[in-house]
Amino acid sequence: MGRVFQVVGYQNSGKTSFVVDYIKAAVKQNLKVGTIKHHGHAQALEFKDQDKDTGKHRQAGAYVSLVEGNGSFVLTSEKLSLSLQQLISFYNLIDLDIIIIEGFKSALYPKVVLIRSIEDLPILNNVHNIYCIVTNINLPLELTKRYKVFNDSKESIDCLLLNKVGDVIG
Repeated sequence: MGRVFQVVGYQNSGKTSFVVDYIKAAVKQNLKVGTIKHHGHAQALEFKDQDKDTGKHRQAGAYVSLVEGNGSFVLTSEKLSLSLQQLISFYNLIDLDIIIIEGFKSALYPKVVLIRSIEDLPILNNVHNIYCIVTNINLPLELTKRYKVFNDSKESIDCLLLNKVGDVIG
């Protein structure tokens, strides 16, 4: 049975760097980690397999296409839209210890919120179930009383791993 939590913040707030550092720390503890990243840009994802078999399959009308080999696989679709819950259910087939969701701000899983400047503070009014804030700026006293605040991502990652933060799934 795994657990799931979210990493949220505005663009260029350090979400991906935080997730990468968390994964490295978790892997050192022999934990199996999966990630789900929300593509928050207006344009569709770009596939680089148009001249490969899987790209040709999609161009011919395949609803989904999967290529597998030597223990790795890539699943692609330009027609399938899955909810976050469906994506998590798919990951349950893999028996992960942790699923980190990057983005999907409106979901209700425990959140690590990354704040890079005072201008980012409004995000705290738009997300729920905040576990902690990671920031290098001095926050107003009211926020430091209301939330766990870390000025160091390593310290926050150690806390997340030690306390097994995340909703249990599976």
